[in-house]
Amino acid sequence: MVVTTEYVSVPSSASPIRTFVAAPKAEGKYPAIWCYSDIFQLTPPMLRACVRLAGYGFVAAAPEIYARIEPPGTALAFDDAGRTRGQEDAAKTPVAHFDADCRAGLDWLPTHPKVVRGKIGAMGFCIGGHLAFRGALQPDVRATVCYYGTGIHDGKLGQDADAGSLARANEIRGELLMVFGATDPHVPSEGRDTIDRALLQSRINHRTLLYPAEHAFMRDEGPRFDPEVTDLAFADMIQLFRRVFHA
Repeated sequence: MVVTTEYVSVPSSASPIRTFVAAPKAEGKYPAIWCYSDIFQLTPPMLRACVRLAGYGFVAAAPEIYARIEPPGTALAFDDAGRTRGQEDAAKTPVAHFDADCRAGLDWLPTHPKVVRGKIGAMGFCIGGHLAFRGALQPDVRATVCYYGTGIHDGKLGQDADAGSLARANEIRGELLMVFGATDPHVPSEGRDTIDRALLQSRINHRTLLYPAEHAFMRDEGPRFDPEVTDLAFADMIQLFRRVFHA
């Protein structure tokens, strides 16, 4: 599908959240996906991922996750300085702020003219994978994809040493897809096992997929990008969203 793009300001209890929105150009209403970036915010790889998702018939909306800290339009470079700044921004952000901004985004999505009500999902990469997992705790999120989500297994998120995300897994009402790279040092095998056990104990409708890839294998810039695995993992997401939202 042909896609249109724009930036919008999503109102929140704090500063407005600058958000990239990609939507099908064709007339009609579509399911909406709240899309979380990695620590570098709305970089070209993140924007391309949203455009690609929208091309499959979804409204993809990606917020700047550090809207309370960074000036609007800040996208960090994929270098040591950018990584350090992104990590520092995360460390300054309480989980309560991430959660409040998530709720603001989910409340805004149904007001978009291309969004059909009652069909909301979430997805995210790296820290965004954890933020998407937190989004799945919201009752109106029906399907969530977490790509190599960091800190889910040990609770580390933002300013909080333990966000308690796994402990709240039984609050998830929608379907969940967890995607990892087998050689990702940020989510080792014991961490993946911890997540699986918690989801099984909570009887969450979920799948966990493991690919022979490194951390951030879907970011289409840099030495860890794996095009084939990216295509497979992206197809997994589309399959889930289409099954849940078009059934």
